[in-house]
Amino acid sequence: MDEAGRRPLHPALKLALELGPLVLFFLANAYGDRFGIAQDRRIFAATGLFVAATLVALAVHYVLVRRLPIMPLVSAAVVIVFGGLTIVLNDEVFIKLKPTIVNALFGATLLLGLYWRKPLLAIVLDSMLSLTEEGWRKLTFRWAIFFFVLAALNEIVWRTQTTDAWVNFKVFGIMPLTVVFALSQTPLILRHEIKDHGGPA
Repeated sequence: MDEAGRRPLHPALKLALELGPLVLFFLANAYGDRFGIAQDRRIFAATGLFVAATLVALAVHYVLVRRLPIMPLVSAAVVIVFGGLTIVLNDEVFIKLKPTIVNALFGATLLLGLYWRKPLLAIVLDSMLSLTEEGWRKLTFRWAIFFFVLAALNEIVWRTQTTDAWVNFKVFGIMPLTVVFALSQTPLILRHEIKDHGGPA
């Protein structure tokens, strides 16, 4: 399919594809005992479902738009690798490391881009914003630091709390924190937005 034939995903569908696997992961871990899964095995069953759902979500996304966004693709790759290690090696530490690895990788990549004077956030965001060079630089730096904060928080939670508490943090902690942080960047975006860039409103 050519570029002209591509249609962007509806925001609600895009959100469902990105959050669906995570929701299934939470539900399987929280209610696995109702299906006869022992308490100490719930995280492994949830991880298997998480990996499978992630692959399905990627496949659906590709079928609909014939391309895969960078962040979900990288995240999915880490889910598959670390989820697979969790199941094969029977060690839940690997799936708990996944948010740390993904967020640290995103943060390091953004900082590396700044070092080479090439802010990469525009690519990560699929060019949804049009900002000045200074705006992209500042926004990229802030997101890089935020990703490192998320990585540190994940390390603290999984190393000090129960598995159920970590799952709750992964589902109900990381996403709200990300939304709040994104909204807090609105003033910076408005200050550096290029309003007349010839693109669609």
